[in-house]
Amino acid sequence: MLKKSVKKQQGLTMISMLVVIVFLLFQAVIAMNVIPVYMTDSSVKDVMERLEQDPKSTGLSAKELKESVIKRLRLNSVYDIKPEYIKVKKGRGVNVVTIEYEPRGKLIGTLDFIVTFKHEASIPIR
Repeated sequence: MLKKSVKKQQGLTMISMLVVIVFLLFQAVIAMNVIPVYMTDSSVKDVMERLEQDPKSTGLSAKELKESVIKRLRLNSVYDIKPEYIKVKKGRGVNVVTIEYEPRGKLIGTLDFIVTFKHEASIPIR
């Protein structure tokens, strides 16, 4: 008798199936809104790494470094980074280029997200 009732209870009920589907849809909505932000950040990180490795960057002034970063970002189709997010500070024998920004976006209804990113590159002055 006990074996028959256990066999009847296999699988999910309709309500538990709906809960699982709603949970998966919520995760999909979050992924669709947040993944592009991380893809853009990947491009920003790549630009900063290449800037640090590029011998042409050595010896550039702070203004020229900022313009170079902006051009590189535009070439990689990154338009969300505004020039005021890019800062160049002089250190001991290096210029430190920093990009710090917080992309924001909507998830569902009044639910928003904020992500903070910061990237640095040290460029020799000469």
